[in-house]
Amino acid sequence: MTDRYAPLRGIAAALGVDAVALVPGPNFTRVMGRAFHSHERPFVVVVPAEGAPAAIVPNLELGSWAQVGFEGEVFDWRDQDGYRPAFEALARRMHLSSLGVEGQVMRVFVHHALVSSQPGLRVVDAEREISGLRLRKTPEEIAGLEAAIRISETALSELLAGVAVGQTEAEIERRLTGLLFHHGAEDMAFGPIVAAGDNSAQPHAKAREDYRIKPGDPLLLDFGARARGMAADITRTVFVGEPSAEASEVYETVRRANQIGHEITRPGVTAHEIDDAVTGHLEASPYADRIRTKTGHGLGRDVHEGPYVMRGNHQALGAGMVFTDEPGLYKLGAFGVRIEDDILVTDDGCRSLTTFTSDLTVIG
Repeated sequence: MTDRYAPLRGIAAALGVDAVALVPGPNFTRVMGRAFHSHERPFVVVVPAEGAPAAIVPNLELGSWAQVGFEGEVFDWRDQDGYRPAFEALARRMHLSSLGVEGQVMRVFVHHALVSSQPGLRVVDAEREISGLRLRKTPEEIAGLEAAIRISETALSELLAGVAVGQTEAEIERRLTGLLFHHGAEDMAFGPIVAAGDNSAQPHAKAREDYRIKPGDPLLLDFGARARGMAADITRTVFVGEPSAEASEVYETVRRANQIGHEITRPGVTAHEIDDAVTGHLEASPYADRIRTKTGHGLGRDVHEGPYVMRGNHQALGAGMVFTDEPGLYKLGAFGVRIEDDILVTDDGCRSLTTFTSDLTVIG
């Protein structure tokens, strides 16, 4: 039988800690095969370098927890009694002097409960090592990404057929959300960005209720469905009516930068090299002062995860890694353009999981 905790044991050994701990989140879900909510109730799985794991589980979750086939001892607790006795029971069962945790996920009060129950406990941030286990996607995870992207692109195609001058960003956002669920999304990967006109120059814009699309406006749509636990992340910028000459030139500059990201990606290339090539193209254009973001980020169970595609990150990419290729140019007070694809690194190059056209598109 495969030990699903073996990679975590390896991390504990490599870091020289007694154990590593997981709390609900993408790493937890990947190991346990089921998602659980992170809320006011502590929920922790502790995997030692050697020996059986143990878990602190809220009593009301025991029915769901039984379905994951957990191999270790479980310390449950009820709201009426508080969680402290469960942490003390874990300490009696598993004497720890050091523990690796997910520094970007574990909440402070859970950290304090662990330290309070095990005086002298040394806590080590093992976020990079633990999350690093998700860098190379499994075939099942790739299939989930493809499903989420298919849903997203189907919704986008249907949405654009109905966009017209006079509609508001908020109206379009609500329709996009409905279409994603209609076509099978189990959830939203993140709150969508729907931005027209000058709002498109804000990389993380909020949809407005009071702005109505004007002829020639760019419409930037950044969104994604979630399917089988995996997140899509797609951006397309279209024009509602004929764009200006400047907007057309900016669009072509961004489109070519995006294409360069596809062309350079292969196993062994570094995140730095990809960003340097993509951003370098933007820097060589007349619009270099409009660069505001890096090229992209990893994508999987989280919308933002490793590898981060930016200068200074000399991590080499390998087959099975997935990242976003999303160059953009943004002129504050005027307009912005972003084109984003989801790229899978393959054994001999790369494959774009997104297939929606990136050619300049005029609608309405």
